[in-house]
Amino acid sequence: MNKDKNTSRLNKRKTKKRRKYLYILLPILLLLGGGGTYFAMVWNQAQDIVADSYEDDGRENGSELRDDGVDPTVDDVSILFIGVDQSEKREANNESNELSDALILATLNKEDKSVKMVSIPRDSYVYIPDLGYKTKINHAHASGGVKATLETVEGLFDIPVDYYVKINFNAFIDVVNELNGITVEVPYEMYEQDSKDNANAIHLLPGEQSLNGEEALALARTRKQDNDIERGKRQQEIIKAMVNKAVSFNTLLNIGDLMQAVGDNMSTNMSFKEIKSFVSYGSTGNLDIETLSLKGSDLWADLYYYQLNDEDLAEKRQILKEHLGLSTFSSQTDDDNTLEDTTSMRTE
Repeated sequence: MNKDKNTSRLNKRKTKKRRKYLYILLPILLLLGGGGTYFAMVWNQAQDIVADSYEDDGRENGSELRDDGVDPTVDDVSILFIGVDQSEKREANNESNELSDALILATLNKEDKSVKMVSIPRDSYVYIPDLGYKTKINHAHASGGVKATLETVEGLFDIPVDYYVKINFNAFIDVVNELNGITVEVPYEMYEQDSKDNANAIHLLPGEQSLNGEEALALARTRKQDNDIERGKRQQEIIKAMVNKAVSFNTLLNIGDLMQAVGDNMSTNMSFKEIKSFVSYGSTGNLDIETLSLKGSDLWADLYYYQLNDEDLAEKRQILKEHLGLSTFSSQTDDDNTLEDTTSMRTE
């Protein structure tokens, strides 16, 4: 097929139903920024919210890459943030296991009080254990929900994924609005649909500015003028802006509303005690967050895929392992995440 035709078809699909919202780190950033006396006053409310949001990940004893369980009060841990679109339209169609729209893996180092997070492009061509073949990584959630997604990401990075947080776009909009907006850099003029799929409802001009929830969502989702990698970088910058706003004094006065906004739209396998342990990361008011992206190249076959670069992937694996304080794991072969034969691809 002609590449120009492929590009045209892909662009049409991008503007139709594809969404990759910024659901990332919302529940954790509230806890990272919520230390101090006032936050202690809302422990009971937080405990109720987390209890209502708890959902087992389907793994009996946690990650198979851990010999023992982890305790985030003393151990370095990892969290996978899964963004899904649980819109009224999809609920009406009984789509319980949607394609994941956003995946970000975060590792947290207890001693350094630091966080590294890597965006995983939704079109990344990887092996999905639940399916038994390679396809786009976002198919893992559609196939086997959270459990299949965790296993796929563990196989990709060869590290244990201890926890997950699954959240939908409603929480993102609500939290940004509760923060009274966030200040970010808009790279170029854009027209983007809103959360109700109204075309060109959001118009943004280039430059640093304060955005409300709908506007921030538009910035996080767009890739009409660049690509998925650049969008991932924008999302990471938006996360930083949210964290910076969340550690402000004024935000602490609204911490209850913020937590409720997240709790209504998330599920997690973390207990309240485990989530509470992350408060120490933000106690200094200067959280060290390093953002990583995965290099790769466009691949055209029956569909568009993002072919991860083997050398870059190996480098990112090592960075995350060292940040988690892990020594060695039996690394998978590079062939597991290399496109060998386009005839083995599966369509959406």
